[in-house]
Amino acid sequence: MTYVADLHLHSSYAMATSKELNFENLARWAGIKGIDLLASADFTHPMWFDETKARLHETGDGLLKLRDSPDSSVRFVLGTEVNCNGQQGGRNRRVHMLVFAPSLDVAERINASCSRHGILTGDGRPTLHLTPRELLELLLEIDERNFVIPAHVWTPWFGIYGSKSGFDSLEECFGDLADRVYAIETGLSSDPAMNWGVSELNDRSIVSFSDAHSLPKMGRELTVFDGEPSYDGLLRSLKNQGIAYTVEFFPEEGKYHNSGHRKCGVSLTPAEVGEVGDRCPVCARLMTHGVAYRMAALTSREVKTWTDEDGFTRGEPARPPFKSLVGLQQIIAESLGRGVNTKGVMDRYLDIVGEFGGELATLLEAPPSDLTRTAGQRIAEGIGRVRRGDVSIEPGYDGKFGRVSVWPDE
Repeated sequence: MTYVADLHLHSSYAMATSKELNFENLARWAGIKGIDLLASADFTHPMWFDETKARLHETGDGLLKLRDSPDSSVRFVLGTEVNCNGQQGGRNRRVHMLVFAPSLDVAERINASCSRHGILTGDGRPTLHLTPRELLELLLEIDERNFVIPAHVWTPWFGIYGSKSGFDSLEECFGDLADRVYAIETGLSSDPAMNWGVSELNDRSIVSFSDAHSLPKMGRELTVFDGEPSYDGLLRSLKNQGIAYTVEFFPEEGKYHNSGHRKCGVSLTPAEVGEVGDRCPVCARLMTHGVAYRMAALTSREVKTWTDEDGFTRGEPARPPFKSLVGLQQIIAESLGRGVNTKGVMDRYLDIVGEFGGELATLLEAPPSDLTRTAGQRIAEGIGRVRRGDVSIEPGYDGKFGRVSVWPDE
């Protein structure tokens, strides 16, 4: 048995998020996307936690479901994201961490402890004046079943490996608690293969989630776990790399993939940074070192990769495979020459995913002949191009998302 999970998203109480992010809409869009398990999001925020207790009920296995919605099959796990802001190793470190709890009671105790280290009411992703190690120690003292996943680990400012305030290893960050970190999140600017060359990740799960700030962004990255969904089952899968596969952005599309300086329009590969140095060649200000550059510094070995007959990337030694995709809304929008968020694109999107049982099944499994019959030749052709990886990408850098084109010549 497998189940599809997106365990990094936000509520309407987080900064720069949609007001439509409530539990009913999250559950509805999970169905549209083909997601079985969601993080409850932002449980550290008092008002959202009140809504969590009012709208969800515990199912006895460490997960939760919507109250008064017997037709909804989506489950929730209590999860949140926090910003650890603390001094370590003579530097100020700012690192984002995903936190998970096995029950409402435990989450309530986490909130009580975290409120002594930061203001929880200001943002769904609060800043805590703790190092990541201090956070993990606090969580384990409350309940040994609590666990963390470092979020978007290569992001320059807030990733645990980030170029601005990160660490060179999980050991450096967590010390004697490093073995209690079972997984890392790739973030949009990297994929699993880019992480496979980091030796300390050999025995850790590499997972991918959406970090969605709006409903349509849910599921833009996903992890498909082996086993039956439960809190203990999820934790067991993370400990043992029990992952069937992950769904990824094309990493170049992420907004920190390349190094560069957005104000001057300078975007550089790691090799080009090596030629010009750390300063912008236009204005001489320090550039933002991107994910690819930082990875090159911490990668300890080369990894052989190949694409199997189903279009999944695999590596040697064997790790869970992955597939990079472009969202169906974008494919439809580009095929019709319309904006992604226009009504015509959304109506077409909902018709197509309704026919094939969700966006993930549409992009990965729907037969080409059925796609042509339901979606039309043009959209079916676009899905086929994405499945083959036949897309053009202008890499993102210094906070600017990359640009993916399914029909670059047009």
